[in-house]
Amino acid sequence: MKLKLITVLTAILITATVSAQSVNIGIKGGLNLYTISGDNDGSNEYKPSFHIGLLGHIHLADNFALQPELVFSGQGAKYGDDQKLDLNYVNVPLLFQYMFDNGFRLQAGPQVGFLVSADADGTDVKDNLKGTDVGLGIGASYVNPTSNFGFDARYNHGLTNINEDDNIDSFNRGFQLGVFYLFKHKN
Repeated sequence: MKLKLITVLTAILITATVSAQSVNIGIKGGLNLYTISGDNDGSNEYKPSFHIGLLGHIHLADNFALQPELVFSGQGAKYGDDQKLDLNYVNVPLLFQYMFDNGFRLQAGPQVGFLVSADADGTDVKDNLKGTDVGLGIGASYVNPTSNFGFDARYNHGLTNINEDDNIDSFNRGFQLGVFYLFKHKN
């Protein structure tokens, strides 16, 4: 399953890059507010963390672009009085964007996350969780064409159960607020 998904994403990226009008590379980072939703979601709260990574911005047409990213993302949830679940993922979103002429963009697309580590109050719980998470991201961004800086806001909705125990449903859900910089940005 992982190999098929990675192969499809790679094929899309190669095809888009070959036919693209222009390609930009950038860096990004910002705030995460994640929780775990599912069977035990009544007691979970949002846990603040961060994300940092790389992005590509591939113009496909005047108003359409593809934005693949490679992002380290701190996720998880707070629960109980002082307890928290720290999940660290390397996420690979592939966002399709509609670009307005004024720098604003609407974006949506799939995201695959690879679990790097999982810690529940000092205990390694990575073996209790699946190594891959598939989700859907939707959001908006703005880039200032004169400075090449921008910001984005996104909601990520996990679609796959992250628990190894299929009797308990748990899904990653979270918001991201970030800034980015595009090197040698071309409109």
